[in-house]
Amino acid sequence: MHPMLNTAIRAARSAGDLILRSSDHIGQLRIDQKGKNDYASEVDRAAEREIITILKTAYPSHAILAEESGVHAGDDFVWVIDPLDGTTNFLHGFPQYAVSIALKHKNRLEVGVVYDPLRDELFCAERGGGALLNSRRIRVSQQTSLKGALLGTGFPFKSDTHLDAYMGMFRALTTECAGLRRAGSAALDLAYVAAGRLDGFWEIGIMEWDMAAGILLIKEAGGVVTDFSFNDHYMQSGNVIAASPKMHQLMYLQLTPHVTKNLQ
Repeated sequence: MHPMLNTAIRAARSAGDLILRSSDHIGQLRIDQKGKNDYASEVDRAAEREIITILKTAYPSHAILAEESGVHAGDDFVWVIDPLDGTTNFLHGFPQYAVSIALKHKNRLEVGVVYDPLRDELFCAERGGGALLNSRRIRVSQQTSLKGALLGTGFPFKSDTHLDAYMGMFRALTTECAGLRRAGSAALDLAYVAAGRLDGFWEIGIMEWDMAAGILLIKEAGGVVTDFSFNDHYMQSGNVIAASPKMHQLMYLQLTPHVTKNLQ
C-alpha cells in the first residue's frame, strides 16, 4: 500500500474517533452558520486540525485544501479534506456522515479515503491500485437497466438557483428507477457507488472536498464520473454524474434534457 495512503487512513481514523467521542454531547457543541443551510461545529474544526496535524507531520511541504480552514500553501501535492461530510446529519444524530481525504499531484487524484466511523467502514483507493472496503476489493454495480436501479442524489439545499432544473432531473429519474435516496453525505454516496450499494449518483453544485476521494474510489472500482456535459470539469462546476459505464449512459440520457446553459 502506498505510504501516503497509509497516512491518509491514519488521519481519517483519528478524526473519526474524535467525531465519535463528540457524538455523545452534541447538544453542548458550538455551532456556526456559514451560509444558508450550511453549518460547522467545533467538531468539524477539531477533526480538521487533527487531520492536518497528521498530514503535515508526515509531509510538511504538501499543500492543503480543507473545508473549514481553506488553502494552506505548499508544493504540487495537495490534500483535499472534508473533516465531517454530513455535518447536519451529525448534529441531528442522523447516522450518515464520514471523513473524506484525497491527495492530488499536479491536479491528478492519487489517493482517496472515505471513512464512516459509525460503521467502522473504510473505503480507500490509490491510482492504478483498485478500490477497497475494509481490505476487500470493491466494484461498481453491474446493473444494466434503470428499471430496478437504486440511485443516490443530493438536493440543492444551499441555493434555489438550479432548483427547477434539479426537479426536472429528479422527476425524470424517479419515474424510471426503483428508488432514489438523499442521505446527506456526498462522500458516502460516492463510496457506495464504488461499492455497488448504489447504482449511480448525481448532484448539482457540490464542493471539491465533498467529492475528490469518492471520485477516485469510483474510477478505481470500474466506474465513470463526468459533469453534465460529459466532460471531466466536475471539480470546477461541482456538477457530477457517477455510475458504472452503462448506468452512467442511461442516467446521462435522462438528465441531459434538463441541463440548463449555466449548468454545462
